[in-house]
Amino acid sequence: MSEHTQELSETFATVARELMDEGDVHETLQRAVELAVETIDGCDYAGVSLVRGRAIESPVQTDDLVTRGDRLQVELDEGPCMSAIREQQTVQVDDLANDGRWPLWGPRVSEELGVSSLLAFQLYNRHDVLGALNLYSQQRYAFDDEARAVGLVFASHAAVALTGAQTEENLKRAVQSRNLIGQAQGILMERYGLTADKAFELLRRVSQNQNVKLRDVAGQLASSRGTPGLTAVAGTPPVRLTEGVG
Repeated sequence: MSEHTQELSETFATVARELMDEGDVHETLQRAVELAVETIDGCDYAGVSLVRGRAIESPVQTDDLVTRGDRLQVELDEGPCMSAIREQQTVQVDDLANDGRWPLWGPRVSEELGVSSLLAFQLYNRHDVLGALNLYSQQRYAFDDEARAVGLVFASHAAVALTGAQTEENLKRAVQSRNLIGQAQGILMERYGLTADKAFELLRRVSQNQNVKLRDVAGQLASSRGTPGLTAVAGTPPVRLTEGVG
């Protein structure tokens, strides 16, 4: 193994460990863009764009320049990040001022932000496209074949770390929801003399009638001892749920 190959292997190992050691999604993404600037030759600034339903958001970046560039892509509905997310895994721009693929976005970013080169890597897992890792440079032809290869591996690490962080957050939310619903069930069981199943059914009916998520109905009841429409749905005499339990 050559010295250069050994250095790259150690770099990727470090990147993988640091990304997996981060906590929530935002912390993972922020560390990812910081490591991208440190790791990938030619990269001056980096950011991540995430797919949120039908919207695309850019929650983290290493410089406000990236925020402005990414926001402009969303506003104009064109740009290398959008292309990476929608059409292909990797998009490379060597000379933005003379690249005609994005006639609205390209000239403005080149003139207003001084960006000359860009690499955008799709972040994805087996099931979903998560977003894109966007690398900005103020130099023309800043990214060579090695930078592109390193960036692709880096993006793969980032996608794995992001998927893990999202899964962990979803599990935490599920546990919190279960706990809230359990608390709300307990309040209803004591207040109305219901079984656990009947208390849950009551929560579900209030959720449907009010067009509010079950977790939010349970949270409101657990925190304030009351929620709009509860008495009517319960079909019992009015109960002052703002009083203490018992």
